Amino acid sequence: MFRVILFLCLIFVLKNQAQISSEKKLGTWYMYNGTHQLSEKFALKTSFHIRYFEFISEYQQEIYRTGLTYSPSEKWSFTGGIVYSITDTSYKTNQPNLYEFRFYQDVNLKDKWGLFNVNHRVRLAQRFREQASQRKTTHRIRYGLFANYPINKKLKIYGFNEIFIKFATRVFGQNRTGLGFFHQFDKQLKLRVGYMHTKFRNTFSHRLQLGIILNTNHTKNKV
Repeated sequence: MFRVILFLCLIFVLKNQAQISSEKKLGTWYMYNGTHQLSEKFALKTSFHIRYFEFISEYQQEIYRTGLTYSPSEKWSFTGGIVYSITDTSYKTNQPNLYEFRFYQDVNLKDKWGLFNVNHRVRLAQRFREQASQRKTTHRIRYGLFANYPINKKLKIYGFNEIFIKFATRVFGQNRTGLGFFHQFDKQLKLRVGYMHTKFRNTFSHRLQLGIILNTNHTKNKV
């Protein structure tokens, strides 16, 4: 059954790659994500991404994120935090940089579907954007379904789908679908390699995702 699901997912990705897109280049996201356990129920989230329209050229965006997570149980967690990003919108256009400050709130629910580890995430965001001295405040909600399957102790494959809904006249923002794998080096450090297809209202994009994930534990009860 697992092989059938993986095969269907690969067919879906290849089908999307074949569709016409205004961005025919394969862009790249270089990512750091960290979770730092502060106590039994609280953890600090940190994140830094550099994103390119093309593989190692044509800078697109840098984004910084931090947040505090509260986990009342093993299944539920809640995160509140802030984001700052700089986006170069001049790729094939002639527009100034977009600067954004954002508040966000997450609700996460962990689940288990057989051997699949599943996470449901709902994210609210309040976005304060500035471009060419013009300021704008927008709001949106995201729902993501994330699943991974352990191949062995060090290797997992993953897949996800996330939809973005705007509180605006045109509610659809984007839809992200991705596949890849995690490689666990040790208890703290993990490598992520994957592909993501994003559908916007009129365009598509293709991104390679390369990242490291760092998990640390600073609790007094650490063994």
